[in-house]
Amino acid sequence: MSRRRDTGKMQEKQATGVFLEMLIVVVILGLLAAIAMPHVSQLFGKGKAEAWEAELHNIQTATVAMLFDSGTGTLVPVGPTADMTLVHTTDSPPLVLADYLGGLDGGAVTLGCQYIFAADGTVRQLLP
Repeated sequence: MSRRRDTGKMQEKQATGVFLEMLIVVVILGLLAAIAMPHVSQLFGKGKAEAWEAELHNIQTATVAMLFDSGTGTLVPVGPTADMTLVHTTDSPPLVLADYLGGLDGGAVTLGCQYIFAADGTVRQLLP
């Protein structure tokens, strides 16, 4: 009988040991998450700013290409807009900026900002 009692106590000690090990692992993971979280959120914010900057650069490049192809070299002023089908030259027929912007799959580009276009091709970005 004493052997059964010893076995029961051993199992209790093992269960308690496993519980403490799991608790320590959870605490360590919580500490690591608390330390890493501010850095991860900074990376997401930095990524958005870089994406908006790249988007502005792409639209400016497409606008310059469109004006180069244009006979008049001027745009109909428009904005603020995120619809690049509204941006066109004063040519007859007009060149449309949406034709100069395309997604990788050949579809439309999804924009994260709105833009204002001046007649001389100057582009201003309005951040969300």
